[in-house]
Amino acid sequence: MRNIMKILMVCLGNICRSPLAEGLLKHKFRNNKLDVQVDSCGFEYDHLGCQPDYRAIEIAAMNDIDITDKKARLFTPANFDIYDKILVMDNNNLRMVASKARTKDDLKKVDLIMNVVEPGSNKQVPDPYYGRRDHFVETFEMLDVATDKIVQLVKSKQWSANQDNN
Repeated sequence: MRNIMKILMVCLGNICRSPLAEGLLKHKFRNNKLDVQVDSCGFEYDHLGCQPDYRAIEIAAMNDIDITDKKARLFTPANFDIYDKILVMDNNNLRMVASKARTKDDLKKVDLIMNVVEPGSNKQVPDPYYGRRDHFVETFEMLDVATDKIVQLVKSKQWSANQDNN
């Protein structure tokens, strides 16, 4: 039995950035016939069980991606046991995920998503929630670039299930 690569996207509310990243990756993995599990979650109880923000749904739909079935869920330490990679959107998310880590191996799984594109840059994906529609477009464009790179890494086997994360 082969192991399936599992990737988790994390943002604050799990209604904007991480559902967009999840939707993009699922769409791209499906189009590339890659068997990879993708999910997303957040830290905010206020949105628990909610659909993504209507603007995120709209931007995704404009790009033939349906994220309407996504329901916001919370990050838990058990995610370290399930996922091979945990990609966060900003430094606040990074601190929150790191605070739940139980071991150094847990921490090795975590990185800012834009470090996939520009390693070590620590560039953040801004939260568009309190912004205008064009902020959601900018967020989508950043995540589109990052998810292209993730697909490339998985296809080239630079990322795989249960690999050493350094």
